[in-house]
Formats: sequence, structure tokens, C-alpha cells
Amino acid sequence: MVTLLLADHFPVLVIVISLLSAFTILVAGWWNKKTCLPISLATISVQLLLAFFILHQVVTRGTIHYWLGGWAPPWGIEYVIDAFNAYVLVIVLFICLLTAIYAKRSIEREQPHKTVPFYVVFQLLITGLCGITVTGDIFNLYVFLEITSLAAYALIAVAGGRALKASYNYVIMGSIGACFYLLGVGFLYAVTGSLNMADLSYLLPPLYENKVVQAAFVFFVVGMSIKMALFPLHIWQPDAYTYAPSAVTVIIAAAMSKVSIYAFIRVFFSVFTTDFIEIYVPIATAISWIAAIAIIVGSLIAIMQTNLKRMLAYSSVSQIGYIVLGVGLYSTQWGLYGALMHILNHAITKGCLFLVAGAIIYRTGLWNIRDFEGLGKKMPYTCAAFTIAALSMIGVPPTVGFITKLCLLAASLEAVEYGFVAVILASTLLNLVYFWRVIERMYFVRKEGEEEGENEIKKDEAPVSMVLPALILGSLCIIIAILWLAGEKAPLFPIVEQAVTTLKGVVVP
Repeated sequence: MVTLLLADHFPVLVIVISLLSAFTILVAGWWNKKTCLPISLATISVQLLLAFFILHQVVTRGTIHYWLGGWAPPWGIEYVIDAFNAYVLVIVLFICLLTAIYAKRSIEREQPHKTVPFYVVFQLLITGLCGITVTGDIFNLYVFLEITSLAAYALIAVAGGRALKASYNYVIMGSIGACFYLLGVGFLYAVTGSLNMADLSYLLPPLYENKVVQAAFVFFVVGMSIKMALFPLHIWQPDAYTYAPSAVTVIIAAAMSKVSIYAFIRVFFSVFTTDFIEIYVPIATAISWIAAIAIIVGSLIAIMQTNLKRMLAYSSVSQIGYIVLGVGLYSTQWGLYGALMHILNHAITKGCLFLVAGAIIYRTGLWNIRDFEGLGKKMPYTCAAFTIAALSMIGVPPTVGFITKLCLLAASLEAVEYGFVAVILASTLLNLVYFWRVIERMYFVRKEGEEEGENEIKKDEAPVSMVLPALILGSLCIIIAILWLAGEKAPLFPIVEQAVTTLKGVVVP
């Protein structure tokens, strides 16, 4: 009974524990900075266990509603967890846990004198990510969005040098995005007097023709497009990903971007609903074509890059396009399913790729792709993880990237949008071009003037704490795809189906 009563508070505990941990790390770090990592790891591990328990509750008992302070919505703040955000919460915290493990050696090398502030702000970032994911209040989401953004600005700037400019640009663009979002919140509150998402979904239908409501929707779309770096509002992203400390790049690219996409999808479907999008602001086709352009442009610019992290940054612009394309094709059977599966795919594959990029920089100091000759022999496990994740990004079976592209192709065919089919196939070839040149340098190119058999390369792997997270994510690229292709009734896939059904507004049994 006590356990069940405590379980009722898990939605708020997953946030409160993280917030208290940030203060604990600050105090303990003054005494001994070596305590920072164990506290952070313990906290995130507990949060992840809570997230799994919450996911189990959602699957077995249905949507969870938690009233903060016992105040009933819409007067009080409500946390609402359904299949969609329970799924995202597990993904985000899993990535955060692997990033924390990876960060130990990375931060010791890159920022040895800023360990304590790093872990404090890192934990605050995780607090914000969890808050965005579980809240059912549209203004509370804004508060957590700003906590997350402020933490990200600081974590990027801590690297100094060119990272300061990257962080400043992110501050400017992030603030503009936040203003657009807040204007949308203000407009909706002005016409409904409510901030609760579920309440808004009931109050808005009679007001769908109201120009204020329609303007609010546009503000939300633009604001969240900036936050998730959707082309052409992505201009802050390449520098931020390139010059941030390696561990920071991982969590921003693999976790924070997914939460921004989550917020976009949540407002898109759970506040305004599909009826509004189809009848009053029919922008699904426009969004799909913007996403299609993002897929191609991001891939083309990625081909031009010689800096590995920058190449991966532009690749992310392309991959965000895949997710938004799936959102735009929500009316088909596979569109939204493909988008939600690609959230998982992008989290684990891009997380793996950036982990490897950081490990290469840590061990060799190399960032230019042209200098990667023989790296496959020198760092075999690290490069193997990169290769698997790259194959997933390309969409080679059996990887999870193949599954998501298959779903999006099916959705495009169902919608009779052959242009999108051409875009997906063309982007696959472009992905092959820019990832293959890295793999080729690692495994098949010898240094100029070096004959076969000369100067045998000695293994010099990155530390285990950096290689292991990359190998875990690389393995998941294949394991998840095999389970899907084999038709196993693993819990993951019914959860994704339930999330899709919930977002489309169908009652889930």
C-alpha cells in the first residue's frame, strides 16, 4: 500500500529529485569535486527507474494525472503522462545516463577546473527536460523550456573561445523562439482563460475561427521550430553542436532536441487537435514540404563539411526534417508512427555518433575527417560503433533507421506524395556519400607514402567509460530493428502505436 501511494507521486518525483540533486552536487562539490559524478549518476539512475515504472503504469492503468498541491485543473498545475510522453521520458533519461557516464573523462580533459558547475548545470538541464515532458500545463511547459535553454546556453559557453559566440547566437535565437511561444500562450489565455492543455483542447473548438487562436497556433509553430532547429530556423545549431564540449553536444543533440520535438508535437495535436489543422489552418502539406527541403539541404551541406562534429550537426538538420515530415503526414497510417520511431532512431544513432566524435577528439585530437586514416585499426571499437550508427542513419537493414525510413516511405506512398518518396530516396544516397567518406578514411585509406604492411598501427582506444556508451547505442540500432522486423511483441512497439492513437484523438481502450 505504501509503495502504491508513493508510486502516485512518481511524476513529480522525477523532477523534484533532479532539482534537489543539482543543489546537492553544488554543496558536495565544494567539499570534494569527486562526489559530483556519483551523485549525478545515482540521481539519473533513480529517475530512469521511475520513468520505467511510469511507463509500466501508463501501459497497464492508462493515462496518469497528477495535481500539484492537490489543486484541481485548470486552476492548478497538472502533470499528465500518456503513452507518448512516457515513451519520450524513458528515451531522454536513458540518453542522459549514458552521457553522464561518458562525461567523466571528457569533462576532466576539456574542463578540468569547471567540474562542479558543469554537473550542477547538467542536472538542471535534465530537470528541465523532465519537466517539459511530463507537464500538462502550457505555461509550465514554457517555464521548464527556459530552464532547459538557460542551462544549455551555459553548458555550451563553458568551453570558451568560439563556443562563446555559438552560445550567444543560441541565446538570441532561443529567446526569439521563447517569445513566439509565450505570445502563443498569452493569446490562448486571453480567449480561454485557461492554461491546462486538456482544458484548452475542450475550450478551443468553438473558437477555431477566431483569428487570435489561429495566430497563437502560428506563434507556437514558429517558436518551437526555432527550438528544435527546423530548417530554415536552424542557424544557431551548427556552431552550438560543433564548439560545445563533447558531452554537452551529445545531450543537446540526442536528448534536448527530442524534447523540443515532443513539445512541438504535443501542442500541435493535444492542444489544437487534428480538426483545427485540417479545417482552419491546413498547413500539414506546407510543413511536410519544409521538412522535405530540410532533409535535402541538411544533407547537401553536411557533404561539404570537413569537421566531423559540424558534419553531424548538419546531418541533424536533415534528420529533424524526417520527423517533421512524419508529423505532416499524420493523416496516413504510417506517418506519425514513423515520426515517433525516428525520435528513437535519431536519439540513439546521433547520440552514438557524437559520442564517437568526442572519443576521437579525446584520444587523438583530430576533428578533420581527412586526418582519420587508419583510425579503424587504432580505435576499433569506437569506429565500429560509428559505422553501425552511420548505417542506421543511411537506412541500411537491419537497423532502426531502415525501419523509420520504411514507415515514412509507406506514408508518402499512401498520401500519393511521390515527391516525398524521391526526397527520402535521394537523401539516403546523400547520407551514404557523407558517412561513407568517413568510414573509408577510417578503414581503407593509408597515409600518403605509406606502403601496405609498413608501420603497423597500435591500438589506442578511448577510455572504457567513453567507448561503452557508444557501443550500447550502436548495439541498440540493430537490436531494436531486429525485434521490429521479427514481429516480436516487445513492449516498445505497442507503446508507439498507443502514442500515435492518443495523439490522433482516438480513445485508447
